[in-house]
Amino acid sequence: MWGGRFEEGPAAVMREINASIPFDKRLWRQDIAGSKAHVAMLGAQGIVDTADVAAITQGLEAIAGEYEANGVPEDLTLEDIHMVTESRLAEIIGPAAGRLHTARSRNDQVATDFRLWVRDAIDMVEPALATLQRALVARAEDHVASVMPGFTHLQSAQPVTLGHHLMAYYEMIGRDRSRFADARRRLNQCPLGAAALAGTGYAIDRHATAAALGFDRPTDNSLDSVSDRDFALDYLMAATQCAVHLSRLAEEFIIWASQPFGFVSLSDQWSTGSSIMPQKRNPDAAELVRGHSGRIAGCMVALTMTMKGLPLAYSKDMQDDKPPVFEAHDLLGLSIAAMSGMVESATFRTDRMRALAESGFATATDLADWLVRSGGLPFREAHHVTGRVVKLAEERGVTLGELPLDVLQSVDPRITQDCFGLLGVDASVASRTSHGGTAPSEVLKRIIEAKVGLGMGA
Repeated sequence: MWGGRFEEGPAAVMREINASIPFDKRLWRQDIAGSKAHVAMLGAQGIVDTADVAAITQGLEAIAGEYEANGVPEDLTLEDIHMVTESRLAEIIGPAAGRLHTARSRNDQVATDFRLWVRDAIDMVEPALATLQRALVARAEDHVASVMPGFTHLQSAQPVTLGHHLMAYYEMIGRDRSRFADARRRLNQCPLGAAALAGTGYAIDRHATAAALGFDRPTDNSLDSVSDRDFALDYLMAATQCAVHLSRLAEEFIIWASQPFGFVSLSDQWSTGSSIMPQKRNPDAAELVRGHSGRIAGCMVALTMTMKGLPLAYSKDMQDDKPPVFEAHDLLGLSIAAMSGMVESATFRTDRMRALAESGFATATDLADWLVRSGGLPFREAHHVTGRVVKLAEERGVTLGELPLDVLQSVDPRITQDCFGLLGVDASVASRTSHGGTAPSEVLKRIIEAKVGLGMGA
């Protein structure tokens, strides 16, 4: 390939460190598509004659068939997917294969291929995340009014509903989908035709190749075109944020499945046993999702560090741009599928959730709010009064609602019998009717909106 400049071939170690075919062979579909669009444009512009265009196109289609059937051969001497394909094309159609590389470089070729691959990856993530959202919405609808403790600092704070809790993750995944959509929109410009770094003197039509490959338009600066990997970083950053959300949901399932909580029982499909303790049901799938988030974040950091000090334009460091993206994509796909399966099949122990919601003084804020509304107390004073009430209930080992009225009035005489109707967990959640609150009426309203948006019907 570059032997005209060098008298000696590369050493074995150099061949191995220089070759990217072991991993960039995943780009073969995008590479074939880019080459077909490029040679079609060369023919339309009169740069390559019609017969050679036809031969090259047919040869590329034949190679695609071979790759589909048998995989891509790994020849380290040919370095990458581009040269492996071009070499095979020469074997099939002869010298005309050499015309394919007219008016392009491997620099703009790989930038185009990689953008196409990342775009395809985003298009795969999008429906997978929608599936997870549908699972969350369906289970939330099952549990619109199922009371559970809401936590801050992992301490019982206020009662919420399980439906409300699950819909929080629906919102998170929705933002993840929007981040991937934003990344797709930004990447959808075509570098093909930027050549090595300076553009080309051939009368090419970059708008034609961009349109043929489904891009919105060609990129506007040839230096930026071949040196940019923002699109890969955008993908990794969106993947990292998504993985963090999946990890948080996985952590909830891990905690909830533990005996002290007992909020959920995971199906056999998403659990494993112990080699020594027969009673164990381990939430391994959730733990692996949690673990994958660290690896995905590591992929994002790896590419960020690779790119941080590179001068314009292309440097060989950028050969290392693809492995972290490929790894993150594979891990993210597994994580999304696993969480979808766990959400769909989990058995929620709502009796246990209710019992804990009722036992942790979770309605203390409701008493403080009642004192503000009915007694006219400033909230800070009501907060102090309620704190003293909680202390009494704790000392007596009872719930707030089980304290006698005279005991409550010993703390503050303005407390009346009317407060007892607000101290139950059902009354508490039903009162949270502010937009986005945990009241079943509000949760159901958001579920209906979500179902329409997800094509689930109302």
